[in-house]
Amino acid sequence: MTNEDAQAERELCGLVNGLARQIGDHVRERAATLGLTAPQATALRELTGPMTMGELAERMSCEPSNATFVADKLEKQGLLERRPHPTDRRARQLVLTGDGRELRERLLRLLSQDSPLAGLTQREQSALHDLLDRAVTRRPG
Repeated sequence: MTNEDAQAERELCGLVNGLARQIGDHVRERAATLGLTAPQATALRELTGPMTMGELAERMSCEPSNATFVADKLEKQGLLERRPHPTDRRARQLVLTGDGRELRERLLRLLSQDSPLAGLTQREQSALHDLLDRAVTRRPG
C-alpha cells in the first residue's frame, strides 16, 4: 500500500465515522423527543415484524444480552410482547403491540426528517448502499 493509498483510506474511514456519528446523533435527538433512548429507538426501527432476540440483536449490531435489556424495557412500556415462536418450541418472538406499532410509525417519520442522508437523491442513496454493502461483506484475503 502506498502512502497515497493509506491517506485515501484514512480519509474515507474518517468520512464513514463522521456519517455514523451524525446518524447516531440524529437518532438520539429524535428518540429523546419520544421519551426513548437511542437503543430503544434502534430496536423499534429494526422490529419490522416478529423476530427472535437473536435476530433483533443482529439487526441492532449488538450482543444478545444488550438486545434483551432493551426489549425488557420496551416490554415494560407495553410496546412489545414476547410470544411463542410458531415453529420452534424453544424460541420466543418479539412482536410489537398496537402502541408499539404506533410509536414506531411516529419514530420513522421523525427519523426521516432532516436525516444526514436527506441531501442525497434516492439514486445516490442506492449507490452508497451498494458500495457500503460491498465494503462490509467483502472479506479480505
